[in-house]
Amino acid sequence: MDFIRNQLEGMGMSEPTIGYLSNIIMVIFIAVISVLANFIAKKIVLKTINHIVNNNRYKWGNIIVEKKLFHKLSHLVPAIIIYYSAYIFPSYQALIEKAAMTYMIVIMITVLNALLNVFDDIYRTYDVSKIRPIKGYIQVAKIVLYIIGGIVVISNMIGQNPLIILSGLGALSAVLMLVFKDSILGLVAGVQLSSNDMVRVGDWIEMPKYNADGDVIDITLNTVKVMNFDKTITMIPSYALISDSFRNWRSMQVSGGRRIKRSIYIDISSIRFCTEEMVAEFEKIHYLTEYVTTKTKEIHAYNMEHQVNTESNVNGRQLTNVGVFREYIHQYLRNHPKIHKDMTLIVRQLAPGDNGLPLEIYAFSNDTAWGVYEAIQADIFDHIFAVASTFGLRAFQNPTGHDIVQLKEDKQYAREY
Repeated sequence: MDFIRNQLEGMGMSEPTIGYLSNIIMVIFIAVISVLANFIAKKIVLKTINHIVNNNRYKWGNIIVEKKLFHKLSHLVPAIIIYYSAYIFPSYQALIEKAAMTYMIVIMITVLNALLNVFDDIYRTYDVSKIRPIKGYIQVAKIVLYIIGGIVVISNMIGQNPLIILSGLGALSAVLMLVFKDSILGLVAGVQLSSNDMVRVGDWIEMPKYNADGDVIDITLNTVKVMNFDKTITMIPSYALISDSFRNWRSMQVSGGRRIKRSIYIDISSIRFCTEEMVAEFEKIHYLTEYVTTKTKEIHAYNMEHQVNTESNVNGRQLTNVGVFREYIHQYLRNHPKIHKDMTLIVRQLAPGDNGLPLEIYAFSNDTAWGVYEAIQADIFDHIFAVASTFGLRAFQNPTGHDIVQLKEDKQYAREY
């Protein structure tokens, strides 16, 4: 500064003019130095660091570059130059130092924020992140960072110790509790969800209260994001998963078997005892040959032992078409390649009702994928409906308009003939 003033005095300028021009020249000079330093930091140093990081075999290097951590850090260079150049302007030194320091604090907050994002992304590359997500904790850390950063900025601008401002926050604790109520509840819920392993990213959950039925794609401090199967997004408050009931299908997916529980309704009027002709036909069915042969011998031996009069089917023991049909379905499922052999497999009768006699299949497919599971289930019941008539059985169905018209036509035909 003295050198510039001496040069301007040698040119015969007045004192006020020398003061203005020297300040302007120094401002321009500092600005040029700052721009040049920023250019060197970004174009040379930053590119060199990015090149080294990109050639590193660790994934975290690419994440650091993607989050622009060093790019944000490079903004400190011109701020430091301006801060240490403030003494040149004694009248404005305090103001310049405060402004530069405030800018540096803000830059450091953004750098630390980016560092937290980097840490979260690196953690997500590990499988444990699906079991123990930390995004909620990262968000809490960001809130604390912003609060502390705001206090430091304010204390720097007013020239007070940050502890004085912190002591004044005690009176605002009730207000802060109200403002951050959801965040506090979300933090507590996040700890419970994580520690009890209640939900993970990728889990299929069902929560009718919130119309949620799909996969968890993100767990944050305040919300759990669910992508429903219709591709809509449902946001569920984190604490709702603690206070309300929801269904998690993870254990089904892990077990490798998905339950099939569906009934075919048999018209009760089609149920009857098996005749000898029917038994002979059933013996030709591969899945029933052994069963029918064994069961026929067992029944014959029982009736002979108890001297049962077999002229009436009511006496003694007899095979029924619905019983043979039930055994056929059981054997068919046992030999089905898409049914899980190590899980429960039952074909049972439920209580008969207005819709006939329900035969319920309770089994597990060996593929949990939704589309494949539905195809397996449909193929099984396609087959069951098709073979029911082979056993002399009819599937129950409420009369349709076609049935009523057909009945009228039959009555009219009967009157004519």
